[in-house]
Amino acid sequence: MTRLTIWSLAGFALIWGQPLFAQAVEVESEAVQATSRAIGADLHYSFDADDTEVIKTGLNLDLLYKNPDEYLGFRLEKVSFNPLGQGRQGSERAYLRVADKIGGWKLKASAGTDGDTLLGAASIHNEARFRQEYFVEREIVETPQGLARGIYYTFAGAALDLPIDDRNIFTFIGGLQAFTGDNVRTHLRANFVHVVKPDWGLSAQLRTRYFRSSDPGEFDYYSPRWRAEILPVLQLRRFSGGWRYSAAGGLGAQRDSESRLRSLRYVNLQATSPVERNWAFNTGFTYTNTPVTSGSSYSYAQFNVGLKRIF
Repeated sequence: MTRLTIWSLAGFALIWGQPLFAQAVEVESEAVQATSRAIGADLHYSFDADDTEVIKTGLNLDLLYKNPDEYLGFRLEKVSFNPLGQGRQGSERAYLRVADKIGGWKLKASAGTDGDTLLGAASIHNEARFRQEYFVEREIVETPQGLARGIYYTFAGAALDLPIDDRNIFTFIGGLQAFTGDNVRTHLRANFVHVVKPDWGLSAQLRTRYFRSSDPGEFDYYSPRWRAEILPVLQLRRFSGGWRYSAAGGLGAQRDSESRLRSLRYVNLQATSPVERNWAFNTGFTYTNTPVTSGSSYSYAQFNVGLKRIF
């Protein structure tokens, strides 16, 4: 790690760790909860139509754990990249993980390094009627040039919920994505959600996205001058025996500055267990043909699974 990275992580721990440790001694019953620990392991696997594979295995150790919204710990991660089927490249990472409640806001962050630069993600949101969220993430570009040259992106933005009533809501998202080099991408998103059957957990959604690049085609990642999509989605969320299940699927249209209008497909499946005897399990699957590293003939799928033990 570089000296900058070490001091950045230390500072992050001091700033955000203090509220958690302060809460741990406020009330005795809360202190018992706060002194819980948790250890977890997870696997992420993704592949696409360009024969690019990414495997991430992670180990999380939370030295202070109260619930999924309040913890402090570390993450060690091993990543294996195989861009365009050209051969595997490995990367080891270390992160500081923190989640906390600050007034009416909830914070989650994972800040770390791959030995060369800062990586990670952070978000903070409130639970107000007009919900606000602010987020930032930094990651490497998973293409041959991205891995060889060390091309990273930093994406920062904000989201705002504008509810019409209890069953209809608009969400607007805006952000800037700066890549290594000269390219800066402007993102705009607008979503509408209508709850069809509240007791079923069934909703109908209309998702729209648009981005524009300042320097298209700078490296080998997918980067047209502009891209737009519209995606109607049906989503079902159900609870059974403490388990939470979610299924979403959509069929829409997409177009960019370099190709004609074409179909857009999306599927997402998730399952999360209740905490049973201090064990918790989650898994998920996503498929889309939204381009990332190539043009129109593209498909991408990812699978993840995780297991956590609280003690």
